[in-house]
Amino acid sequence: MERVWIYQADRVLDARESDSVLNALTDFASQWKVHGKPLAARAELRYNLFAILMIDESVAMASGCSIDKSVHLMKELGQELGIDFFDRMRIAYRNGSTIKVVSRDQFEDKISNGEITADTIVFNNLVKNAAELQDEWEVPFQRSWHAKVFQLA
Repeated sequence: MERVWIYQADRVLDARESDSVLNALTDFASQWKVHGKPLAARAELRYNLFAILMIDESVAMASGCSIDKSVHLMKELGQELGIDFFDRMRIAYRNGSTIKVVSRDQFEDKISNGEITADTIVFNNLVKNAAELQDEWEVPFQRSWHAKVFQLA
């Protein structure tokens, strides 16, 4: 089973930033190790917003130290590019074919004015594995953790 970590940027990245992030993630994944043993890791950047690292845990499982290295990488990338990958108060959702990233307060305002509905697609960055990434990452508001935190108008 593939374990997944998703790091959401605080804004959509431009082409240069996306290339830089994807290159750094790909390099990191190819060299990522746990106690000297290579991890079967891969990296993706989706929608110029979500940095995703995956490990095939049937080969080797990540340790606390190896996970810390990925966190350090994301913090370093964020500092270099002026991007925050750790702002949990920013929420991503689909508005038609566009992905928007807004603050929690803005998200609540959009719920109040009806812009965000039960059917609005939101991103569940808490997924833990590749199967969940496939089936539970982009979900309607009503089926997400968001519905437990925010009240629809």
